[in-house]
Amino acid sequence: MAVHVIHYKFQGRAQWGLIAGHSITPIPGDYATTGDFIRAHSAETLTGLSGESIAENTVELLSPLTRNHQFVCQGANYRQHMVESGMNPDVKTYNMIFTKATSCIVAANADLIRPRQINFLDYEIELGLIMRRDITAPVKVTDANLHEFVAGAVIVNDYSARDVQIPQTQFYKGKSFRSFGPIGPYLCLLSTAEIPLLKTLNLKLTVNGEVRQKDSTRNMVYGPAETLTELSGLQDLYVGDLLSTGTPAGCALSVPSPAKQKLGALLPEKKKWEIFLKVQSRRTQYLKPGDIVEAHIGTADGVIDLGTQRNSVVMGE
Repeated sequence: MAVHVIHYKFQGRAQWGLIAGHSITPIPGDYATTGDFIRAHSAETLTGLSGESIAENTVELLSPLTRNHQFVCQGANYRQHMVESGMNPDVKTYNMIFTKATSCIVAANADLIRPRQINFLDYEIELGLIMRRDITAPVKVTDANLHEFVAGAVIVNDYSARDVQIPQTQFYKGKSFRSFGPIGPYLCLLSTAEIPLLKTLNLKLTVNGEVRQKDSTRNMVYGPAETLTELSGLQDLYVGDLLSTGTPAGCALSVPSPAKQKLGALLPEKKKWEIFLKVQSRRTQYLKPGDIVEAHIGTADGVIDLGTQRNSVVMGE
């Protein structure tokens, strides 16, 4: 059965444990990285672990993805998000891939720091998948063998500075500010039989209690097997690395339709971006200091429950 793992610090020591309710059962052993932990454990090896427990509220939460691992992302991977991003889903026929700096990785309850020069800070709830094995050559990943490659799942929030990402066409810069990559709170390790449940997960993100994003992983355009097959043809992936699989519709960003973009292309570059920034300035959905962002992913029956990620927005120095 699926087991829910927490990475935490207790009495000055980073540890891993099983989470059930609000109690943690420590997992014996020292595992400095996510890869070390995954190599040593699986859903099957941890099922039935027992021992003295500690209360969740007595520990310091850590990210279940340690910073030595790659943070690979898919963009515009839900049809309606393509539309709100100004893309024509019937024309876009490629899987958009980018990366985030690992220094943006923080715990699921960390403050989200909005840099003072950033005005259009956006949220993006995403399902993250943690690699079970190395990929160092082209492979064919299918739904039937996906369990060989994916160990488990986490919540990712791909926070984005749209006033950098869009005008500069810089995904890496716009999405890699420190604190822009909270992961967790939990890593759910899946058994072979449970891997198909990745297609049945519900995603919900709220800002100050208002639902902004709500969808199902059923609506992904490029699934994990297809994406890992493609990535295997161009880069190496290693145990513990993260693939973040894209966000649903509902972001704060407002992008012109394809037709308006064609008209905008006729304008001088400076004028085009002046109009874009003016339109964004009217969007009250962008995050402000004091906002509370909560994200949850899980199955309807609770077999997979990745916990609730909660970030308070604060102004940077």
